[in-house]
Amino acid sequence: MGAGLLFLASPILGLSAGRPANLRAETVQKVFPSAVRLQLAAHGEVLRSASGIVFAEAEGRSYVLTNAHVVERARSWPDKIELRVMPADGSAPLLATVLARGRVPDVDLAVLEVAARLPVTPLAADDGLQLGDDLVVIGAPFGKGLSVAAGIVSQVEYEQAENAAAPRIAKALKTDAAIGYGSSGGGVFDVPGGRLIGLVEGYRTARVAFGKDSDQYAFDVPMPGETFVAPAAKIRRFLAEHGLARLAPPGAAVANARRADAAAAPVKPL
Repeated sequence: MGAGLLFLASPILGLSAGRPANLRAETVQKVFPSAVRLQLAAHGEVLRSASGIVFAEAEGRSYVLTNAHVVERARSWPDKIELRVMPADGSAPLLATVLARGRVPDVDLAVLEVAARLPVTPLAADDGLQLGDDLVVIGAPFGKGLSVAAGIVSQVEYEQAENAAAPRIAKALKTDAAIGYGSSGGGVFDVPGGRLIGLVEGYRTARVAFGKDSDQYAFDVPMPGETFVAPAAKIRRFLAEHGLARLAPPGAAVANARRADAAAAPVKPL
């Protein structure tokens, strides 16, 4: 795995020159600057923390993917809420607006707009994922700071292809990367490519309890293989439905397949 290679020093992750390289760390170095923390706050109090990933930039504005449930207002909240994007480099928080939001739970996706230029990891092509592929997930569990988890593609469901030559497009994914509360909306990246292949939508936990009655202590433990991911194809479809397809053009593999299908189609008589 890249024996003999060296990392450059990283001001973000604190890695120093001279440390042997590995593909997973190299991937994290590549994509980490585009990860962000999110806060919903009012009157100086943080009401909710979550995660996001900057996936596009245009005309001095950056666009962040996160979950729809992250930006849903609670009934008990005050009228005026600040939505803050906190860059990975520790610079000052930026105010964001919600550009598009899906319906929970079917399309738990949202796009935020920020009036600043931030590092970007663009959305990957829709195809190419297989069971067992290595992944890293970057989120902000409990809002304390960006954190990295590693795993594999533990389950993938594919859309029904129109023909045998068409690429296999993932419609649902799971990974065994363990995450925690606050990691919703975190980016999921393949190793070693560093492609943004999906977005964390949620995870399943098991409650572990100790003691009896009033002395009982319980906590939730993430279940391996039960972190749910919205794949690139689902995200791209959501963007198109909200008039934002320009932010994530179709991946090269999909575009090439579509051109091949068009070339192979029979010519209709006039």
